[in-house]
Amino acid sequence: MKLFVCIVNDVYRDHMESRLQNEGFRITELASSGGFRRKGNTTFLIGCNERDIEQLKKSMQDACLQLEKKKKLEGRPQYRYTSIMLNTSEGEDWLSLYNKS
Repeated sequence: MKLFVCIVNDVYRDHMESRLQNEGFRITELASSGGFRRKGNTTFLIGCNERDIEQLKKSMQDACLQLEKKKKLEGRPQYRYTSIMLNTSEGEDWLSLYNKS
């Protein structure tokens, strides 16, 4: 199991969220404020099976491209989203560090 932490530019947020949910991906949205990349952003946590990783990546990219085409936005790939993939099986070690009495 993998966990994607995906920081999405607010321009793409709604479209990406609905597309991924329609494809069956489970998303948790974190409300936050701050200056990451100095733009309006939303953070998604997306759980994904190993076999679905490539589909998730493709869906995220396609969602951005589709919105740019629909709204005639100038494509700026570096400002669409930033994602980090974590292996959740390694998280067991992290949790045990904090649960020791």
